[in-house]
Amino acid sequence: MIVFDLACAENGHVFEGWFGSTEDYEGQRAKGWLSCPMCGSADIGKAVMAPRVAAKGNQRAETAPVPLANDGPGKLRQMMAALAEAQTKALEGSDYVGERFADEARAMHLGEAEHRAIHGQASIDDARALIDEGVAVSPLPFPVRAPGTDN
Repeated sequence: MIVFDLACAENGHVFEGWFGSTEDYEGQRAKGWLSCPMCGSADIGKAVMAPRVAAKGNQRAETAPVPLANDGPGKLRQMMAALAEAQTKALEGSDYVGERFADEARAMHLGEAEHRAIHGQASIDDARALIDEGVAVSPLPFPVRAPGTDN
């Protein structure tokens, strides 16, 4: 498994993508299967990444965690609201397939179904299997209710 920082050229959004290999990334990019989760742009490329080089075991300095923000709960609420809005926008035009998610994603990956944006439910084992097969999947930060289940 390999993780790349990706960026959409249209709006400069940076996000993470997990792939089975560099070849999987290149293949999905060439087929136009990658899109920005924030704006839907298909003009995606690798973002600049800092190398992660671990220090020697005897040279690691113990560091205290850095607080995310010191602006109190108001700032956190604003950040969460912005994230929820980004998820809502990313799901516009996406088909909810419920528990059929793994089957639908696999069928699109294998060329047995037309490619489209989908979202739904998958077990951790199903999600790992999809990733192992080179299917690009990502968990959503917030739960999504099935259409028609709201009061």
